[in-house]
Amino acid sequence: MTQRDTRETVRNWTRLSSQYVFKSRWFSVRQDGVALPSGQQITFTMIENPGFAMTVPLLDDGRVVLERVYRYNLQDYSLECPAGALDGDDPETGARRELREETGYVARSLQHLGSFNGSTGISDERFHLFLATGLEQTGETLRDPTEQIELMLVPLAEAVELALSGAVRDCASVLALMLAHRHLAAGGSKM
Repeated sequence: MTQRDTRETVRNWTRLSSQYVFKSRWFSVRQDGVALPSGQQITFTMIENPGFAMTVPLLDDGRVVLERVYRYNLQDYSLECPAGALDGDDPETGARRELREETGYVARSLQHLGSFNGSTGISDERFHLFLATGLEQTGETLRDPTEQIELMLVPLAEAVELALSGAVRDCASVLALMLAHRHLAAGGSKM
């Protein structure tokens, strides 16, 4: 069999049944009865997630706005870039909303750094990364009760070092910081 034939065979998964075992505002868990190309039948469990948008907010002086946020599921604080669920919005609108709500900053310009899947083995979640520039502080935030956030202003080069050292453990934030740094180092526009 050629490589092309193998790829086409792999795509021939047949859904025989489907049921939701859990639904919430943020995600759903679905179990499908599936017939594999070999004919073997399995139950495949997956998480459906509408995705999120994240920004690397870059101030004119070269510092980025990071969040030190308490994450109950980790029972610890996490250093992250501002992000949040799309809530039915397109990625750029979601990114602008979350930046404003969590940090009180608005961006004159957003540059798309890429869109990625975070956990391809169990979820369809897709996240969208942006570099936010031309920032203006409004002083107004609109955080959810679970968002216990302390803002930290860190030079971009230092934030990248924090990502490389493991001090930033959120994988989307690590990727966002690296891509923003690469974009700017390659002569990408700040505005």
